[in-house]
Amino acid sequence: MARPDKAAAVAELTEQFRNSSAAVLTEYRGLTVAQLKTLRRSLGENAQYAVVKNTLTKIAANEAGITTLDDLFNGPTAVAFVTGDPVESAKGLRDFAKDNPNLVIKGGVLEGKALSADEIKKLADLESREVLLSKLAGAFKAKQSQAASVFQALPSKLVRTVDALRAKQAEQGGAE
Repeated sequence: MARPDKAAAVAELTEQFRNSSAAVLTEYRGLTVAQLKTLRRSLGENAQYAVVKNTLTKIAANEAGITTLDDLFNGPTAVAFVTGDPVESAKGLRDFAKDNPNLVIKGGVLEGKALSADEIKKLADLESREVLLSKLAGAFKAKQSQAASVFQALPSKLVRTVDALRAKQAEQGGAE
């Protein structure tokens, strides 16, 4: 039977996997405690970075229904559990890895779908959710403005046409 402390650790990790919209596995070999502290800050408020035991984390991931990460649990492993915007955390990991080559992004999972290390880097290249939403709102507003201009142009064009027709009739009436 499993020791109670290990069972509690598995239960806690399982809950973190279930409550996270994304999880990114990294290898942190060669990083100092100060560097890990800096990394945790760079991930943002909606991410938790935890050094984990491979066997317990693999069991927890499987209990949470995530079996696609099994091959990544080797060597010293840490997991970034993301509850907020995954793009922000992916950017934090990518930027930290550029400055500290000892951090290796192994892969991860986003809303139940497996991500390779390259896909996580592509995710980091995306703009944040807020920026994308504001661009979408701007596009909608622009389309509404264009539609309003078209609808406003129709009556004014009609008025100009009627005025031109009256002027032409007045010329023809005056010429007779």
